[in-house]
Amino acid sequence: MAQRKRFDNKRQKPHLRTAAPMRREPLAPHVKKAPTEYGKPFILLEDAQKKTFGYQGGAWVPHSMTIAECRQDDCQVKELPQKVNNMTRYEVRCPLPA
Repeated sequence: MAQRKRFDNKRQKPHLRTAAPMRREPLAPHVKKAPTEYGKPFILLEDAQKKTFGYQGGAWVPHSMTIAECRQDDCQVKELPQKVNNMTRYEVRCPLPA
């Protein structure tokens, strides 16, 4: 039995538009953002109630900012794989003041 052609090899010509061509506005020039410098990393723990704790003076004390607030402040937040007492560990680096 002969095989059938699956596709039509004829190329169709594009349809010519009768309307005026669309004119785009020129793009604004791209300005590179200065690289952000970050300070030393520190470790925060976050419990199930989203409270954060930082290590100070040999003890875990409550921290002023939550992890969500750290992310909004353009801090680098990296979740670490190990858990401590069922709390999630995060490595946080805040930007240095300019």
